[in-house]
Amino acid sequence: MRIISGKYKGKRLIAPKKLPVRPTTDFAKEALFNILNNRIAFHEVSFLDLFSGTGNISFEFASRGNTNITAVDADYGCVQFIKKTSDELDFDIQTIKSDVFSFLEKNKQTFDVIFADPPYDFDTSQFEQIIGLVLDNRLLNENGFLIIEHSKHTDLSKVQGHVESRRYGGSVFSFFEV
Repeated sequence: MRIISGKYKGKRLIAPKKLPVRPTTDFAKEALFNILNNRIAFHEVSFLDLFSGTGNISFEFASRGNTNITAVDADYGCVQFIKKTSDELDFDIQTIKSDVFSFLEKNKQTFDVIFADPPYDFDTSQFEQIIGLVLDNRLLNENGFLIIEHSKHTDLSKVQGHVESRRYGGSVFSFFEV
C-alpha cells in the first residue's frame, strides 16, 4: 500500500502479512480522495476510520494535513501497526482497539467524516446497523457524511440517509448524510 498524496506522497507502507485485512486498493482509494478533495478541507475536519485495518485511509488523511483522526479496529495487531506507523511518520492518529458496534453505541464524540470498511461478507443488516448507529446516535456533525466501502454485490441504495454510490472495480463507496 502507498500514500497517494500529501506530505508523504508515494511512501510505501508494508503491513505485516498476518493482519486480517483487505486494504482498499490504490485505484479505489485514489478515486475516493478525488471525490473528497472537492468536498472537504482535510486540515479542518474531524475523521473517524471504522474497521481501520492497516490504517490506509487514516494515513491518507494524515498525509494531507489532518490532525483530528480516530482509527477503530478490533484486531490488536492492526491497532499496533497503526500506532507504530503513526509514530514513525509523526502522524496524530488516536487508535482505539474496540469492536466497532460497541464503539458506536458508547461513543459521544462527533465527526465531520466517518469512513467504514467492514468485511465485504457482511450481510445487509450489518451494514444497516452501522449506518443506523451513526445516524441515530448523531455522530455526524452538521454537513458531515458517512462513507461505507462495500462489495459491488451489496446494494445500500435504499438504506436511510443514502445519497450516492460510486463503483470502482469490485469496490463501491456509498455516501450517507443525516
